[in-house]
Amino acid sequence: MIRHCVVIRFRPAVTNAEKTALFDEIAALKDRLPGLLAVHIGANVSPELGMDKGYGEGFIVDFGDAAARDTYLDDPEHRKTGGKIVAAAEGGVQGVFVYDLEIPD
Repeated sequence: MIRHCVVIRFRPAVTNAEKTALFDEIAALKDRLPGLLAVHIGANVSPELGMDKGYGEGFIVDFGDAAARDTYLDDPEHRKTGGKIVAAAEGGVQGVFVYDLEIPD
């Protein structure tokens, strides 16, 4: 399994409604893309003050395997939503952190 973790440092002007719309677009991909197992969305709730470096919200997408993750990355709807996320992030791509973990069976 691949766990695709994305955390975002949103620009201050981005509203909660705009964030929700972006996250809803990511969640909607689950119904279309085979091998996309789960989507988890939310704000950072860590009590470790300052450790988030301003990356206060994000999502995790679980895939059955790397091929399913790669299909997601190439999907036109994902690319469109990804562009919106980058545009909403503080400093563009600098405000988005992506980390993929391979979870052994």
